[in-house]
Amino acid sequence: MGQSQPLVLLGAGGHAKVLLSLAQAAGRAIIGVCDPLLVKQGVQCWRGIPVVGGDDALLQMDRAKVGLINGIGQLVQGNLRQRVFQRHLDLGFQFPVMVHPAAWVDPSATLGQGVQVMAGAVIQADVMIGNNCIVNTRAAIDHDCRLESHIHIAPGATLCGSVHVESGAFIGCGANIIQGLRIGHDSVVGAGATLVRNLSAHQILLGAAPRTKTSPFE
Repeated sequence: MGQSQPLVLLGAGGHAKVLLSLAQAAGRAIIGVCDPLLVKQGVQCWRGIPVVGGDDALLQMDRAKVGLINGIGQLVQGNLRQRVFQRHLDLGFQFPVMVHPAAWVDPSATLGQGVQVMAGAVIQADVMIGNNCIVNTRAAIDHDCRLESHIHIAPGATLCGSVHVESGAFIGCGANIIQGLRIGHDSVVGAGATLVRNLSAHQILLGAAPRTKTSPFE
């Protein structure tokens, strides 16, 4: 997808606000925002961007000429962001990679469709990142890390070299992942935690020791 192609932003929450700023800083044209709640409220313009309606309005657009930005934030145990991405992908839409001009991405890194890299983030040599991932503000991903799809690396988190993160995992704000570890799918590393050994699927790490998840609200 060309860098000059116009884009429609999906969602109008906090994450969407940050993405709108990213797109504007990168010189990308946002021609509309799609959010059912705005439509229900009768809002016609959001942060200076026209509200184009819901999915019905998107279906009238030329998929070859208009790209989408997934503005749905990723929450712990929430898969709405993933569902929105996959539904529109199946409809034939494309999601461009979005990188803030103030981020650093090594030329050898590989970023999948719809990856979002926020201001101050650093992605080092030979990193591989799958589809629909967020590398949030000031996050750092060191050499040879592999991230599968639908992962959120929250602001200020650090992944040392050769970390493997499986699909759907959530790495909280300011978390630190020691080199060479594996984080299982749909697991959570809590804010400020330091991971020093592998984390199995569906586990939460709070502090320094992993435990099985019992509630998304813990």
